[in-house]
Amino acid sequence: MSVDLRELHQYLDHCLRPDRFQDYCPNGLQVEGRPVVTRLVTGVTACQDLIDEAAAWGADALLVHHGYFWRSEAPEVVGMKKRRLTALLHHDMSLLAYHLPLDAHPRMGNNACLGRLMGIANEDQEPLQPGAVDSVGNIATLARAESAGAFVSRVEGFTGRQALHIGDAAAPVRRIAWCTGAAQSYLEAAVAAGADLFVTGEVSEATVHIAREEGIHFVAAGHHATERYGVQAVGEHLQEHFGLQHRFIDIDNPV
Repeated sequence: MSVDLRELHQYLDHCLRPDRFQDYCPNGLQVEGRPVVTRLVTGVTACQDLIDEAAAWGADALLVHHGYFWRSEAPEVVGMKKRRLTALLHHDMSLLAYHLPLDAHPRMGNNACLGRLMGIANEDQEPLQPGAVDSVGNIATLARAESAGAFVSRVEGFTGRQALHIGDAAAPVRRIAWCTGAAQSYLEAAVAAGADLFVTGEVSEATVHIAREEGIHFVAAGHHATERYGVQAVGEHLQEHFGLQHRFIDIDNPV
């Protein structure tokens, strides 16, 4: 089955509510392609390899978490940006991108999905910073304490990569906070919320000292690795809702 591109865009906006966020990039339709979508590819970042693989599969549209036209990005269409846009336009393939809205959705968002993979049900997940504008982090209390090492091993199991863990692997943890991607700056919010352990994607030099001095476990499990799940969940939902053909393409990124 197929769906009109305009209807698909409107439905995504209705589900993900980009109007609620002051984001670093435009959310929604970034590059317009053919007017009808039958085949949809999802991926984390609209890099050249993803565009090429989507085109080879015959995708009508590409839905990603990391698109283009970031606030700090140079506006000129040259070099890499020209090559990417040329490929999209040549194949008449639309690009839809949702950043913070895709992190924050209560069921299909990156954080909700990561929480479920860590064994935390949706109904047990709470906002890390209740009432904060554009808050995207979550926190929850495990049913019973477990060792930090066992918890980190579970994260490594579904991400398929070794995580950086700051803390004693034998120490018990129960109150877990997390925010996918490059959210190491949320560590102090996790401390304020009483978390024993905080999971994100990336790490900064200062993060290690904060974790050690505040006595909180810190886990960097990979920016890409923690953000593969939301866009897949949205793609699967669209496949069921509209009857589209959907394929998630994972372009590996070690960061």
